[in-house]
Formats: sequence, structure tokens, C-alpha cells
Amino acid sequence: MSQFAYMNEIKSALIMEGDISKGPMPRWQKKLNGSSANLNASANTSKISISYNSILSTSTTAPAINKTPQKNSSVNFKGKSPGRKTPTPNKGTSGGSKTPCGANGGDRFIPNRASSNFDIGHYKMNIQKNSSDENEETNRAGDRQKILSEAMELGDVKTRRVFSYQEKAPAAPESHQNPLRVVYSIKTPMSTKSGSRYIPTSPERILDAPDIINDYYLNLMDWSASNIVTVALGKIIYLWNAGTGNIEQLREYDNGDHACSLAWIQEGNVLAIGASDGTVELWDAEAKKRLRVMDGHTARVGSLAWNSYIISSGSRDGSIIHHDVRQRDHKVTTLNGHTQEVCGLKWSTDFKYLASGGNDNLVNIWPSVTGSNAGVNTSSGVTEALHVFNQHHAAVRALAWCPWQPNVLASGGGTADRCIKFWNVNNGTLIDSIDSKSQVCSLLWSKTYKEIISAHGFANNQLTIWKYPSMQKQCELTGHTARVLQMAMSPDGSTVMSAAADETLRLWNCFAPDVHQAKKDKSASKLGPSIFRPNIR
Repeated sequence: MSQFAYMNEIKSALIMEGDISKGPMPRWQKKLNGSSANLNASANTSKISISYNSILSTSTTAPAINKTPQKNSSVNFKGKSPGRKTPTPNKGTSGGSKTPCGANGGDRFIPNRASSNFDIGHYKMNIQKNSSDENEETNRAGDRQKILSEAMELGDVKTRRVFSYQEKAPAAPESHQNPLRVVYSIKTPMSTKSGSRYIPTSPERILDAPDIINDYYLNLMDWSASNIVTVALGKIIYLWNAGTGNIEQLREYDNGDHACSLAWIQEGNVLAIGASDGTVELWDAEAKKRLRVMDGHTARVGSLAWNSYIISSGSRDGSIIHHDVRQRDHKVTTLNGHTQEVCGLKWSTDFKYLASGGNDNLVNIWPSVTGSNAGVNTSSGVTEALHVFNQHHAAVRALAWCPWQPNVLASGGGTADRCIKFWNVNNGTLIDSIDSKSQVCSLLWSKTYKEIISAHGFANNQLTIWKYPSMQKQCELTGHTARVLQMAMSPDGSTVMSAAADETLRLWNCFAPDVHQAKKDKSASKLGPSIFRPNIR
């Protein structure tokens, strides 16, 4: 190429370069100019909208509704769609517009403080700070962890919990029962449904019984047909009128003696008291007068049972004596069928059999021969038991005869036995045996329902109502904090009184008649006037 041609080419290029400024606009400049134009247009549109809204506000009563920026606006909240509108409240509602809460509560744009862990956030923000200064401290902490791991044989402390047990605690022995089970048990309901009726599970009344003797072998309470409850507290015998609530003192012992057993006659106000000196006293409770004293035992008298004018007494010397309260020579017959203390005595409901339970784990059935003395034939002098039941493995104090089956006897064993057994005394066979899981202290049959109630000691100190003959547990009456020593039933059969070693007497209205049942003939249950009382001397 010649020099002239080269110069012309350079000149042409310079001319073209100068013309570029007047040619098409570059892309970046178009984009910049376009944004400015849009902003200006948006501003103009806003002015027009404001003016138009102001005109509407002056010409109509409808309130203006604020809106979020339109789709063409450049406003953006952390990635939220700029075209989304905030919902407005319905017309007629009080208050202005509110930002709706999110799915988890709180404002959409405000962090939820409840779900935020500020400790972790603070740690992550400062984890790299002063790392070089903490190297030495970290080394010391690692040494301490290593020493702790070796001492406790737990391995790496970072991966284990110091107080986390890898194995369960050893199981308690099978015979162990927690004595605090009642203390920490859930409160029982006020009533429980049993079949077609409701049984109140809270006592109707609680009476104080201070100084009651906590002795499994004694019988220190009884409820008379005249609705009078007698109870021995320490060396004093009290009378409590269940109808009026009056309390009277009947007898107080001196020189360390005390009552060991109490029993009312079937009808009337005569009370028999077995004392610690081996005597049996007869008292007129209404006149507060002692009628007579009968001896014959060499040790304390812990059990008594009435059969018309015959009072049977059981003693620690192992003997049972029938006393005829009409005669001067009161001692009729002595029964020697036990080798240890006689702690339970009950005549059957038809007065044909006498059941005795002793500390020798025996239950003896004694026959009643019809004769001049009704209960015992003095001429024959019956001294041998009709049946001897030795299936119990502990002392037998709880005895109860079935009211609708006079030949059925229920007996309960002590702590080493814990069984309730039912006997047929006609043929001497065992009908049934139930493990109650607790010491059996007393038994009573219901007069209204085919049920039996048992009083227990360790561990729950409860009263349990059983359906007979299925022996299905109906309910448990809890509240005593010590073993239940004895039970007594009201004359109408609706209420049971329990005396416990926690020095309280509790009345349970657990056998109240069903109001929906037909009324029964009350005359059949009433006893006629006693023909034996005038002969007591």
C-alpha cells in the first residue's frame, strides 16, 4: 500500500469515529436513560393518582385504601415480590389495616424471638474471635476432661452425659412393697361405679381416736343394735351415740389394766368387756353400772361373742369359756382347741356353730347342741371341735358368717398369709381362697348386697369391697395411714366404721340401699324385746 492510500484510510477512520457519537446509542446508555425515564414517568403517575384520589375524597365518602407499591415500582423487601398487596380489613370492622400474622404467629417481617436461640447466635458470631488467645485455655480444658473421663470410666466426656445411667436400677424383690405408695398415690374419686350403683370412696365422717392400742389380736370396738358405738382408747372405754353425737365415758382402768375386747349383746344395752387381767365384766351402758365380773382365764381376754344369754370368751391362754350370765356359777364349758391366743370368735347367724381363730393359724368350728341352755349342752360338755381348718399360714383374727348362707364362713389370715378363705362348715370343705395381697385384719358381710368388705394392714391400709361369690373387686376405700385394726357395721347395715392405728375412726356409707329398688319389709329385720335381760345378775 502506498503512503497516500494509508493516510486516506486513517482519515476515513477518524471521520467514522467522530460520527459514532451521532449514530445508534450503546446498550448501557440506553438502559441508563430508560431507568431515568421510568422514574420520571412513575413520579408523574403518582402525582396524577394523588390528584385523582384527592378529587375522589372530596366527591365521595368512601375512605381511601392504601396500597403497596405497584408492579413497576423498584421497591423490594428482602426478596419479596414487589407486586404482592397487603390484604385490607373488611368494611365495617373496627380499627385500621393490620399486617396478618404468619403461620407460626408474629409479624411476617419481624423475627420470632421465642423460636430464636440467641445463645447459639452469639456463639457463632464470636467463635472466631480471639481464637489464638484461647488455645491455651482449650488445652487445659481438654486435660481436665480426660482426667474426668478416666476417673468416672465414661470414655469421652464430649460424647457422654455424666449423669446418664446406661443400665436400669435393679428390680426390687418380689415380696417388697413400697410403704410410701399410699402417700404418693393419686387422689381417689369421690365415688366409683360398682355394677348398677355408686359407692362413695371418701369417709362420711372422721373421728379422733387417741391412744387406741395398736394390737392385731385385740377387738376394741363394737356397734350395738341401739346405735351406740363403744371403743376402748388406752385405759378408758367411751360410748358414742351415732344418732345424736353425744360422747360419754363408761369405764376407766387403774394400775395399768385396760380393756382387750368389747361386745354388745344382740339386743339391749348390756356390754361385755374382756380385760387384761383375764376377767369378763358385764355393764349396763344406759345406767353406767357394772352388773357382774366373771373370771376363769389366766391371761387377757382378747375376743368375745354373744349367743343369747351365753357369752363366749377367748383368751391368750388358748382356752374358750362359755359363760351363762343367768347363773351364779357362770362357767359352763371350756374349749381347749388352740395352743396359742384366741384372737377371733364369731357365732353363726343361726347360732348353730361357733368359729374361733387363733395365733396358731387354726380355724376351729364348734357345734352348738340344743338343750336347756340353747347354746351349749352342759350335760354333754362338748369340748372337741367339729372341724379344724389349718390352711392359713398366719394368725386368723378376721371371721365372718354369711347372712344368707349360715353354713358359709369367711376367714382372713395375717401378714404371712394374706388370704381370704371361704368354708362350708356342713361338710368341712374349702369353697374358695383369694390372695388379698395385704394383711387381713377384719371381715364383714353386707346385709344389703351380696358383697363382703375386708380391712387390711400393710401396705395400703385400705378397705376392699368384693363381689361374692365371684370375688371381683368392686372398689377400695383408702385414707387410713396405718393398718385398719377392726370394723363394725351400723344396725341398718348401710355404714361401716373402721378403727385404725392412725388413731382415727372413719365412717363409710358404702352399703346404702338402692333407692330405685322396691322397699323391703323392715319388720322382719327388727328384733323383739329381750327376755333374758332381767335374768342377768
